[in-house]
Amino acid sequence: MSEISDHLEEQSLELYLLTKGFIDKIEGDILVKTYHSIISSATPKVIIHAFDRIMKEDHDLAEVKKAINKVMNLLAKAIDKLPLNKPKKGSYLHGLFVNNVIMSEKLNDIRPLIKSFNALPKEERIKEKLITAFTDLSDFRRQYIIKENVLFPIIERYLSEHRCLQIMWSFHEDINHNIKAVTDELKKPNCNVKVVNNLLGLIYFNMLAVKFREERILYPIITQTISEKQLNALIPESIELGYAYYTPEDNIKTIEIEEEPQEGYIDMGTGLMSIEQLILLFNHLPIDITFVDENDEVRFFSNTPDRVFPRSKAIIGRLVQNCHPRESIDTVNQIVTSFRKGEKSRADFWINMGDKTIMIQYFAVRDLDKTYRGTIEVTQEISGLKKIEGEKKLLDW
Repeated sequence: MSEISDHLEEQSLELYLLTKGFIDKIEGDILVKTYHSIISSATPKVIIHAFDRIMKEDHDLAEVKKAINKVMNLLAKAIDKLPLNKPKKGSYLHGLFVNNVIMSEKLNDIRPLIKSFNALPKEERIKEKLITAFTDLSDFRRQYIIKENVLFPIIERYLSEHRCLQIMWSFHEDINHNIKAVTDELKKPNCNVKVVNNLLGLIYFNMLAVKFREERILYPIITQTISEKQLNALIPESIELGYAYYTPEDNIKTIEIEEEPQEGYIDMGTGLMSIEQLILLFNHLPIDITFVDENDEVRFFSNTPDRVFPRSKAIIGRLVQNCHPRESIDTVNQIVTSFRKGEKSRADFWINMGDKTIMIQYFAVRDLDKTYRGTIEVTQEISGLKKIEGEKKLLDW
């Protein structure tokens, strides 16, 4: 934990004990009476510190989420009285803020449909409208994807007390799951009205709760911790991932977050890796990779423990045509020629080798100018993949 004042430490400890009390199933009335002071005076910084402390401990996440919902319900009145500083137009947080506003409006627009559904639950026309509305609402998952993949990493980088993000991410997952679940239930000929309404209650509560916690707790902490320049540098990558409803203008592509140079590391565009890490990465992939450059010369192959086809260093620099039997050369040339001309970008084959099925794929490699730079051959034994059915969500070690 970073250095904090004694007063902040004292307040965050009180809020931690309140939250821990709910986790430990202590009577709510007792907790409210004991910690009434912090309930009426908690600030975003205190909340962040207290929840970070909770997340450092080994509690069941479902119980933590229940406790935090109870605590936030108690704190809502005090937090709501704090000034709401809306992000300025054009800033990174403004894009997220506007999408939150649109999401809230969509939830309000759905309310009359829910009322009609409860009055006439078997009316197909109403159900179809609800399905359409929630399919549209499901696009809001893009907001969560941007937060999880673009915003959260920079928060973790500059704020040591960042573990509350794990809780928010879990609520994102709940929302995505429940929107899909309510849509699936509505599609059933005789959908369960009680199930639908329970799911709707969870969706509305969680989506609006996450919005409130973002705008009233997370955003103020972010603006105190991370510079506007660094935040605005996140806009291009967020646009690339895709916003939910409103997309801000991308007029700051030249801004980059300054990185401390790291000797011995290679800039991969999306990260820095050492040569050793790169070798380990390629040699631990569950696929075999061979790279042929624009001159048809073999430049690299991964050295996985269980290669499908044998490779030796002697092929490096060799023409790819010379690495195949004569019967296959016409096919090799056809693939490479079509890739070089830009006519195709992928070719797939699969063959049987005893009781194994081997997938062999070729992918064209092009630079930012769309100039052909080579071909990747990817080989994988897929017998196990072909047998997969249903879902597996639990670890069975």
